[in-house]
Amino acid sequence: MRLTRYTDYALRTLLYLGAQDIGAHEPRQSSIGEIARAYGISENHLTKVVHQLGRLGLVRTIRGRGGGLRLALPPGEIVVGAVVRQMEEDLTLVECFGAGACAITPACRLRVALGEALAAFLTVLDRYTLADLLAGGAAPDLARLLGLPEAGAERAGR
Repeated sequence: MRLTRYTDYALRTLLYLGAQDIGAHEPRQSSIGEIARAYGISENHLTKVVHQLGRLGLVRTIRGRGGGLRLALPPGEIVVGAVVRQMEEDLTLVECFGAGACAITPACRLRVALGEALAAFLTVLDRYTLADLLAGGAAPDLARLLGLPEAGAERAGR
């Protein structure tokens, strides 16, 4: 099983936005360019990802001067498994999962095993929220690695 770059970028965007919100009095808005630079990824591709995250109600986008991006929901309400399902166009692991036919389909049990494996994969991801991924000191570490200002630094004038 391999997730697409599209889903990877969606999860990274949510982590970025969530990492800057933890401990902040007022959530800071970010730009697509800022997020793309922090990860070293394509701004054009990230724009499409952010648009979809906005349509799904996971990211709030504010246009114009002073605009930007921020989480539309608390991190505890963003379930990783749901994000993966919404971002992936096709979770088909093998041809027989889709419309295609395989010569051994009538006698094959591989489809059942792979179906169970996919369900188990998604079930594990359903146990995690964005808050879980940012807990236990992960958010400050991520913020530091991504070059985000320390929580409270902006208020203190640093």
